[in-house]
Amino acid sequence: MKQRNLTQLNLLMVAFILALILCCFPSPAPAYPYPPPLSFSNAQLRSRDFSGQTLQLAEFSNANLERANFSNADLRGAVLSASILLKANLHGADLTNAFVDQVDFTDADLSDAVLAETILLGSIFDGANIAGADFSEAILDGTQIRQLCAKATGINSKTSLPTRESLGCR
Repeated sequence: MKQRNLTQLNLLMVAFILALILCCFPSPAPAYPYPPPLSFSNAQLRSRDFSGQTLQLAEFSNANLERANFSNADLRGAVLSASILLKANLHGADLTNAFVDQVDFTDADLSDAVLAETILLGSIFDGANIAGADFSEAILDGTQIRQLCAKATGINSKTSLPTRESLGCR
């Protein structure tokens, strides 16, 4: 009987020590197979060169990106809400599923860009080059669509879709 009590006491002691170790030394956080998204919110990024970079899910909300170069950049799922992209170069950029509302694209180069399934409500496209841009299933208001259809030309090199067709122009 005494031997059985000692065995139980030993088991309890081992359990207590293991519990203490687990409480005092928690396991490290799991490593994710991808880095966290980049954040450039409220940043002054005039004339910065992001050309050819992978910027998936990056956040550029309220950023000044005047004359920034995003040519051939991967901006899928990025957030550019309320940013300034005056005279920015987005030639060939992929903005699929991006959140690009209330962005000023005045005189920007959006030629051959992919803006499929992108939210573009409230964005300004005065003087923007949209030749070959793909706006498939993008969310735009009627005024934006009429303005873009008035100057829509070309075929996107990646999706092979004419710009006018992607906008639903008549």
